[in-house]
Amino acid sequence: MYLEQPPKLVPTRLFSAMPEDFRRHGVRSAWADANKGGAPVDCFIEGPAFDRDSNLYIVDIPFGRIFRISSDGSWSLVVEYEGWPNGLKMARDGRILVADYMNGLMEVDPQAGAIRPLLQHRNSESFKGCNDLHIASNGDIYFTDQGQTGLHDPTGRVYRLRPNGRLDCLIANGPSPSGLVLDREESVLFVAMTRDNSVWRVPLTKDGGVAKVGRFCSFFGTSGPDGLAMGSDGRLFVAHASLGHVFLMQANGECVARVKSCTGPTCTNVAWNAASDTLVITDSSTGSVLIADLADA
Repeated sequence: MYLEQPPKLVPTRLFSAMPEDFRRHGVRSAWADANKGGAPVDCFIEGPAFDRDSNLYIVDIPFGRIFRISSDGSWSLVVEYEGWPNGLKMARDGRILVADYMNGLMEVDPQAGAIRPLLQHRNSESFKGCNDLHIASNGDIYFTDQGQTGLHDPTGRVYRLRPNGRLDCLIANGPSPSGLVLDREESVLFVAMTRDNSVWRVPLTKDGGVAKVGRFCSFFGTSGPDGLAMGSDGRLFVAHASLGHVFLMQANGECVARVKSCTGPTCTNVAWNAASDTLVITDSSTGSVLIADLADA
C-alpha cells in the first residue's frame, strides 16, 4: 500500500454534528431494517457538497432529508420527502443533483424546498438503488447503481447521463459500486467498489466507452471504500466505511496519508475544499461532519 515510508497520520476536528432537534430517536426506518440489520438509527448522513456561498449540503438517507450547514456550523432543513437520498453534488449551473436509492436521480430546488425526478429508470426498468454521482465539466453525470450487489452478485452498474439525455452503461459487473470521481484530465473514472474493498480505475475511451478497467487499490475491513474526492493536485481521497479513515492515494496507487476520524468508524463520504486545503468528512455512525487540514499532507 506504500512504497517508501508509512502514510502520514492526519488528525480531524469536529466541525458540526446533527442537532438533537433533528435526530429521529426511536423511529423505525425501512432503510435501516434492510441495511443496518434492523438496528435503530437516528440519522445516517452522507453526500457532502459545497454551494457557491460556501454552505455545506448533506443528505440523511433513512429519513429522506437534505440539510444545509452554514459556515458557523448551524443546520437548516432544505427538504424532506419520500425517498432515500444517498449522494449529492452541485452542478455548475447551480442545480443540486441527488442520487436517491429509492427514486433514481433527483433535482433539488433549495429556494422552494422542493425536489423532483430527473431520471427514474432505464428503458422502463427501475434502478437497483442509486448511490452516488459525479458531474463532469461538460455536464455529463456519472452515477452508480449499487442496490444490494456484492461479491455474491456482481451486477452493480455505473452509468453516464449526457446533457442530451443519452444514457450509457459503462460497467455492469460491479460488486457494490458506490462513490465515483473523474481524474483532473477527466480521462479516467475512479469507482469505489465497496464489497470488493477496492477502488477500480476506469479509463474512458475516445468513442465514449471504457477499456482496460483495473483494480487501482485494495483495502480490508467489514465494509469498504465509500465516497471519493479528487484533490487539486490529482491525489485521490478514499473514505472507508468501516476503518474510520480517509486514505490519500497518489496517482500510482500509493497511500501517502491517512486521515483519522475523531468521532467514529463510519467515514462514508468526503468533499474537498480547494480554497482552504481542507477535507470535509461525514461520519455517519455519529451524525458528525469533520474537517482535516491537508496543507502539509
